[in-house]
Amino acid sequence: MHKYKYLLKNIGLLTISNFGTKILSFVLIPLYTSILSTAEFGTYDVYSTTVSLLVPVLTLNIIEGVMRFTLDETKDNTEIFTLGIKRIIVAILIFVVLDGVNAAFNLIPVFAQYWYYLLLLYLTYMFYTLLTQFARGVERVADVAAAGALNSVVMLGLNILFLVVFRMGLSGYFLANCLAYFVPITYLTIRLRAWKYIKFKRKNDKLKKEILEYSRPLVFNNIAWWINNVSDRYIVTWLCGLGANGIYSVAYKIPSVLNIFQTIFNQAWTLSAVKEFDKNSGAFYSRIYRIYNCGMVTICSFLVFLDRVIAHVLFKQEFFAAWQFAPFLMISVVYGSLSGMLGGIFSAAKKSKIFARTTLLGAAVNTALNIALVYFMGPLGAAIATLVSYIIVWAARLISANKIVPLDINLTRDIISYVLLIGQSVFWFLPLSTPLIYAGEGVFVLLILALYIRDEISMFKELKDKFSKKKGKKNA
Repeated sequence: MHKYKYLLKNIGLLTISNFGTKILSFVLIPLYTSILSTAEFGTYDVYSTTVSLLVPVLTLNIIEGVMRFTLDETKDNTEIFTLGIKRIIVAILIFVVLDGVNAAFNLIPVFAQYWYYLLLLYLTYMFYTLLTQFARGVERVADVAAAGALNSVVMLGLNILFLVVFRMGLSGYFLANCLAYFVPITYLTIRLRAWKYIKFKRKNDKLKKEILEYSRPLVFNNIAWWINNVSDRYIVTWLCGLGANGIYSVAYKIPSVLNIFQTIFNQAWTLSAVKEFDKNSGAFYSRIYRIYNCGMVTICSFLVFLDRVIAHVLFKQEFFAAWQFAPFLMISVVYGSLSGMLGGIFSAAKKSKIFARTTLLGAAVNTALNIALVYFMGPLGAAIATLVSYIIVWAARLISANKIVPLDINLTRDIISYVLLIGQSVFWFLPLSTPLIYAGEGVFVLLILALYIRDEISMFKELKDKFSKKKGKKNA
């Protein structure tokens, strides 16, 4: 029972860390889409997605290695953090050269225009990621939660100040997001006393080799995930223009609701998966998978049902067209979340090469389908290509995970629910009246609820019993 409490405690703390930031990025969409043009929104999206790729590539994904090895009680945290800092210094020097050369010679005009914001975004995002991952590794999850809350507050305040009050446009948007990383960086540095973990004179070649052997395959995994997650936006920009990419990228904001649950769970799950990993952990992993799958599929179905309603509230003017891409992207998140959950098993077993193999397979399919489908279908083709690639990654990881820890899951029922989700998404495009469309969407929701009724009742009873026990203890 302790392992379930540990997972739930970390989920609770990480909810505080992530929920505010994710909800704010969702709530602030009407502000962004009313002040920024589609081209401006598309420009920031290209910058942020490029940074999310370059951080793991240039650092050899040492940040993931720092988190995983600090969870190992036999390792020296000072040596691990110092190795991380050394690699990050090298990455900064490489990035400064690349950014400077591009700005001087205008090799890639879209990045040369705001080269200074690209550098600032890279630095703040990288250090924020390093410190939060290190804090997770040393099990200072409460500090991660506080840093996430700070990130949310600063982001909200500065976006309103720079976009609404000072009318700074895209520059204000860049600056607000960079400072939203900088403030929690300062907080975590002080709380963790990070400087105490830096000892440049210490050398441990054996540990360095071990961490890099774990981290390097994850570089390919990150590149592949980047292709799966964001290469579609580059292809949409290439074939359809920055304006179309602005609309397509804003469509990701509806799936961001699902991403809230995915991010929170997967961060907490990695800690539990590592702690509980042994030959007898199959029952624990299987139960968590079933509960997680049930929750993600059910929430996704409700969000697909509410797709146009949410789009009417959030998306202004020409951004409303983004509603048609969101359902397929939401189902992609379901498969991505399950792939991430299975990835926790690979992390626990230190099988980082499986990450790379499975994700590269999906990336290859994604790239080929993106070029073909976007050419013929526009941004909708990109959403469909993303979905197909995520399905392939999930299937490959499920097969690999079962070889490490046999999982007891109802795969037939799960596949039926996935088919229903895809059918529910396609149903939006039928030439029917609005009442009939919503009636049909409601039927899909009910069918999915019926599929998982036993799991839903079981979870409800468990929560009720736990609440009753706590209430009984308080009354006693």
